Amino acid sequence: MTVAAPPRPGGARRWSLQTRLIVTVVSFVALILAAVGLATATTLRAIVEEGLDSEIKVAASQIRILPGQSAEQTLNVGRQQTGTLLILRTFDEPTGAYVDSDNRVIALTDDEVTEIIDAVARDGFTTVPVPHLGDYRVLQESYPSGAYAVLGRSASQQIATIARILTTVALLTVGGLLVLSAIIALVIRQSLKPLRSVADTATRVAAQRLDSGDVTITERVPDAEADASDEIGAVGAALNSLLDHVDSSLASRQRNEERMRAFVADASHELRTPLAAIRGYSELSLRSADADQSRQGLERIQAASLRMTTLVEDLLLLARLDEGKELVYGTVDLTRVVIDAIADAQAAGPEHAWELDAGEDPVVVAGDAVRLHQVIANLLTNARVHTPAGTRVSVSVAVSDGEAVVRVADDGPGIDPAVADELFERFARADTSRTRQTGGTGLGLSIAKAIVTAHHGTITVESRPGATVFEVRLPARPAAPAAPAS
Repeated sequence: MTVAAPPRPGGARRWSLQTRLIVTVVSFVALILAAVGLATATTLRAIVEEGLDSEIKVAASQIRILPGQSAEQTLNVGRQQTGTLLILRTFDEPTGAYVDSDNRVIALTDDEVTEIIDAVARDGFTTVPVPHLGDYRVLQESYPSGAYAVLGRSASQQIATIARILTTVALLTVGGLLVLSAIIALVIRQSLKPLRSVADTATRVAAQRLDSGDVTITERVPDAEADASDEIGAVGAALNSLLDHVDSSLASRQRNEERMRAFVADASHELRTPLAAIRGYSELSLRSADADQSRQGLERIQAASLRMTTLVEDLLLLARLDEGKELVYGTVDLTRVVIDAIADAQAAGPEHAWELDAGEDPVVVAGDAVRLHQVIANLLTNARVHTPAGTRVSVSVAVSDGEAVVRVADDGPGIDPAVADELFERFARADTSRTRQTGGTGLGLSIAKAIVTAHHGTITVESRPGATVFEVRLPARPAAPAAPAS
């Protein structure tokens, strides 16, 4: 499938980059060659004229002008070389003659003489056209007696020579431009091959449906044409990087959609059970006349309501943390928070071995005590739920490099590598079951990360069979805690 470019205004078709480059280079070279040809022609003409001028001066020094002689007689006496022209005026009307190619002296008519005299400059050398003979280079000399002589030499042969030279140069220039065009077209075509590959790859990607479903972009610019050592190859490499990023983003979007669907199913399951309990016990209470049975039904309704409230509050907490709300800053003794959290964990999981490692000095941070307690509680609950009975869970709190560090470690079976990279993402679940004992909704660790991030801290995990360590780092002595958003 080829995506056509939109038509240009007025129906004009835009030239391709290859055509524009060829036209630009060839036009520029042609302009340079034309300028060189013009300069060459001007130089050759000047050289020819200098040579003729020298010959004319030599011929003028050799001609003897006698009173009463015509131009024809003067040329016959001097026997000048072929192409010599003489117009002479002593006392009578001017006369003219020239030496033809057979070394014969031919007299000019009065009209021809008059036309030549009108075209000759009064001083210096002049190139004038002579009827039926072509161009002549002439020099006029005047005498005190009023006589004057115009002596010239034919420039036709020299002009013809220059014309042949310029014709040869023009033909070579045209041929050279054609060869240059072919070479440039070949070079540009090879140079733009990676760019065409980039365009073809982008076109094939644009033809794919990327709006829904499990989408994978396999199209890439070939490595041979995505060499970042030149500019066009860099475009191909950049497109490959972009496609890699888009492909990973689409895969992440698909995973998020799948987790969202799983979460919706989990949340539906979590909410359906208490809702069914509330409905059943409310109907039972309405029908029962026994006060004890009604009280028991109301207690079960309350328990189911609390179960639903917990799930809804978790979702609301994440939303408010995303908006920068929900935190109330103050001075927090992190050691006391850890002690309280581990005491609660011992009561909830007496089958586990719980250990605490804390120094004598309290570790103080600026933060929200309730939310930080929730972080530690979530980590301890995670360790209790996902490890078998008898697992040893140790908690340590200390200060390291200006940061408060809390580590929760257990010697359980470890975290499945398939979910290790997505453990802190929302709706991520290591156990796909929907039982409350092991399944959960996948929000506990994401809430912990959101709270820690809101405190400008970090939370990480390292896991292998027999050793899983969650580490929380918070600024131990911030200059001034940020005010919560209103």
